[in-house]
Amino acid sequence: MTIQNRRERERAERHQLIIDAARELAEAEGWDAVTTRRLADKVEYSQPVLYSHFKGKDAIVREVAIQGCGELARHLRKARPAPGQSRLRATAEAYLEFARERPALYDAMFVQQVDIPFGTDDAPQELRDAFGELVAAVEPVAGDRDLETLTEVFWSTLHGIATLTHGKRLRPDHHLDRLDLVMGLSR
Repeated sequence: MTIQNRRERERAERHQLIIDAARELAEAEGWDAVTTRRLADKVEYSQPVLYSHFKGKDAIVREVAIQGCGELARHLRKARPAPGQSRLRATAEAYLEFARERPALYDAMFVQQVDIPFGTDDAPQELRDAFGELVAAVEPVAGDRDLETLTEVFWSTLHGIATLTHGKRLRPDHHLDRLDLVMGLSR
């Protein structure tokens, strides 16, 4: 292994360490608590080292969001319907589970203002992969309707449920009823 290879590997590890520390801090205290000063302390590097990897907090949140979309895609890909259940229902449940179990990550992905192109050819692959999993779940019920538009409506509905649930704006004992209604609307 050359010195150059080792340096590149160490830089990539440090880059990921910063991202992981930001996620950990955000999950514990929210995104307002994530500052470059606190991250520098947490990863035991100086702020200039952080700035050699990222222009600032927004760039860190952007990277967290992109990686989160990759995680969401993998999570949705693993969702398998229970006997008698549709793939659409399994995907909806997996999506809402992901949002519930990773609230700060979900916030970075879909609530925080991040400079990421959505719905264009310039969108990072991780975003396209996550959306592709939603498309695959919607496709069997799309019929003659525009598949991507129907998927956007399905995603918007799940996002609304996830966001309102996280904000404690919905009655917790009606979660399954809401999913039943969403599944009825997909026909």
